[in-house]
Amino acid sequence: MKAKGTVFKYGSNVDTDVIIPARYLNSSDPAELAAHCMVDLDPDFVGRVKEGDIIVADKNFGCGSSREHAPIAIKASGISCVIAETFARIFYRNAINIGLPIIECPKAAKDIENGDQVEVDFDSGKIYNRTKGTEFQGQAFPPFMQKIIQAGGLVNYINAK
Repeated sequence: MKAKGTVFKYGSNVDTDVIIPARYLNSSDPAELAAHCMVDLDPDFVGRVKEGDIIVADKNFGCGSSREHAPIAIKASGISCVIAETFARIFYRNAINIGLPIIECPKAAKDIENGDQVEVDFDSGKIYNRTKGTEFQGQAFPPFMQKIIQAGGLVNYINAK
């Protein structure tokens, strides 16, 4: 599995209330959530994001509440992967559960800039910054997690069994 796209770069402590503000949680429809993804942090995000794009952030991405709406909104917006120095643990688990690939890689998170073209190989954990010609080794997904992500999330994975 691979991801390839343009980077949207954010800082540290991007919490779930910024990813999908509470005022939009009256819906669980992925398309409706995607329409408001990142609106308080980056009002132009929804208008600029394209299928396959990648979010890169610093430390503690996805902190805050335990709602699954945040990774659902990100995935439904077209984002193919999130790379960060670190993730909040509940966000990490929720992302895998809904089939959103995320990779912790502090060196990549520090080097990659907004607008860079990045490619990620989930099998090897390699992250390639095609804009700068740099390469990083992130944490590869174990085979069982790759299967969950390929199935589109934990529920789909279990239903297929």
